[in-house]
Amino acid sequence: MHLSILYRGRLSSCNYDCPYCPFAKTYDSRAALRRDAQDLARFVDWAAGQQQRTLSILFTPWGEGLVRRHYRDAMVRLSHLPAMRRVAIQTNLCVGTRWLDAAELSTLALWCTYHPGQVSRAAFLGRCRELARRGVRHSVGMVAMLEHLDEIEALRAELPASVPLWINAYDERPPGYYSDAQVEALQRIDPHFRFNLAPPRSLGAPCFTGESVVSVDGDGNVKRCHFVAEPLGNLYDGSFEARLGERSCPNPRCDCFIGYVHRKDLPFQRDYSAGLLERIPDLFERRLETV
Repeated sequence: MHLSILYRGRLSSCNYDCPYCPFAKTYDSRAALRRDAQDLARFVDWAAGQQQRTLSILFTPWGEGLVRRHYRDAMVRLSHLPAMRRVAIQTNLCVGTRWLDAAELSTLALWCTYHPGQVSRAAFLGRCRELARRGVRHSVGMVAMLEHLDEIEALRAELPASVPLWINAYDERPPGYYSDAQVEALQRIDPHFRFNLAPPRSLGAPCFTGESVVSVDGDGNVKRCHFVAEPLGNLYDGSFEARLGERSCPNPRCDCFIGYVHRKDLPFQRDYSAGLLERIPDLFERRLETV
């Protein structure tokens, strides 16, 4: 049995100030950071102690997690667990890579996002090359603001073909924000871009969330996903277990990849056969195939 967990704790601080992000340049108090570290340690202890399932864990903090040591330490420890299929985190890749020396790279992966205006393309690509040199699974993403379309093309041209470049549509766009030609160009880079640009109706769609995928917060409260408020129970008292089961989506629309990727009627389960985290390729294995 396998359980995929999307963990989002209390952290909301970020060192970047992207204009489209409500958490840009926010700051957590010392007390909030201590509580977040305690919550995360409890979650890692639970993962290390449970023996019933294999696990995949994706950290989706509101802010940047890897600037905090407790997230780096958690990633390292989780990567070594025998029951861990994959552990990953969304990151702007601003932190150096030496912490990865202690990690088990067969299970660890990074969802990296490039933010023009916050870091130079040369510096970001340098970090990506270092990840590739180490054999670290990673993907790269960008938000398709009109002023960044040239950067998207340039980044795709400079990234290795084995590294996927996924693209999110700009959330605050007015009607007609993209031309047909721009949509086609973005679709060529990310074949699934249209699902983010114009999500299909979700109400009643079959979905793995609440069945083999759950969302967990810092207190251990379990929901089926980040976008459905109904509680399923708590991780630490095991009360969520009895509520796991097949169910359909209750929302009219699901417009975030970490939600609709779990729908059974969309192509993602075929394209990423082991679930959400298979969007990140195994660069190490691909490199071995060319030796």
